[in-house]
Amino acid sequence: MAKRNVNKAVKKAAKKYPKAFIAVLAVLLVIAIVVLAVMYVKKIGPFKPAEPPVATGTKAEIVNADLSVHFLELGNKYTGDCTLIKVGNTEVLIDAGSRKNSAATISAYIDEYCTDGVLEYVIATHAHQDHIAGFVGNTSGTEKTGVLYKYEIGTLIQFSLTNATSAIYNEYCQAVEYAKSRGTEVYTAKQCWYETDGAKKKYYLDDGNNISLNVLYNYYYDNKTEEENDYSVCTLLTQVTPENTFNYLFTGDLEESGESYLVDNNSLPRVELFKGGHHGSYTASTEKLLNTVKPKNVAVCCCCGTTEYTSNKNNTFPAQAFIDRVAKHTENIYCTTLITDYANNGFTSMNGNIVFYYKDELKLYCSNNTTVLKDTVWFKENRVWSP
Repeated sequence: MAKRNVNKAVKKAAKKYPKAFIAVLAVLLVIAIVVLAVMYVKKIGPFKPAEPPVATGTKAEIVNADLSVHFLELGNKYTGDCTLIKVGNTEVLIDAGSRKNSAATISAYIDEYCTDGVLEYVIATHAHQDHIAGFVGNTSGTEKTGVLYKYEIGTLIQFSLTNATSAIYNEYCQAVEYAKSRGTEVYTAKQCWYETDGAKKKYYLDDGNNISLNVLYNYYYDNKTEEENDYSVCTLLTQVTPENTFNYLFTGDLEESGESYLVDNNSLPRVELFKGGHHGSYTASTEKLLNTVKPKNVAVCCCCGTTEYTSNKNNTFPAQAFIDRVAKHTENIYCTTLITDYANNGFTSMNGNIVFYYKDELKLYCSNNTTVLKDTVWFKENRVWSP
């Protein structure tokens, strides 16, 4: 009976005050929409618009760029890291994987951009083969092909601690001694961070002091761990232009624990470019790090789908978990190489050599194509995109 009286009162009010009644309904509708929106956001998280694709560039333009960051293919079926940074006549090489025979491929690429035979800075992030073998190269013949033998090295920054006892690590140490005998300054990342013995935590790469290579603090410069990857030297490349500041982050193979300490101990900015942690492994590129640096672009040095380390389809590089975490920030993910038949040494280019460079704006050039990972055939057959 009470409900019928309420309905009659509502109808009477609507007939007597139609405009006011419509206004009240509109307000109630807006309130309902806001409440539903808040409930939806709490359930799935805030909406994040996709990062726009970076402008497509050309190989010819790279030589005259203010800065270029090159992620190299390594000439074999094995996943590994090698990154060349070029600023004017200054070159920085971060790592030289993946096997000794990669040295020839790496050198051929470097020689396209380094015309004086000098690498001003070289960084060895940690003591695993897929990061240091190219520094050693072929040492059995009369001509040693490794990067530390072939080029004049200005400053070498290497991991502070290691558990390594492997043959390739011992050969790397011999190559470092050779470089030292030719005048190379050799520092650990710990020396750089604390600025001891002539080392610096910041190295300017240009005459105007607008582009700097910054050694970040890693807890495992000072503390031992059983996880060799967590000894990785971590660096931030910072470029200041009249309009913007761009940051580029390199963390080697740093794992979850190392990434957590990295966030806690450094003031990390949002980055224009992030080299995907540990080749796109499910064990790195954690939410804590990604939510801090919010990468706009991600380059992954890996052989997509390789069973080199695991036969678990979801965990082959780049892993589904890695993609799920990065997808919340950007769809601009690029990978160097694709495995076609690991057992029979079959591999081909995915994006190929990946080059981000700044020439009036940030641009992308890849030696094979600039297709984002989620739009590739391999991805559609092996991964799911769910930002």
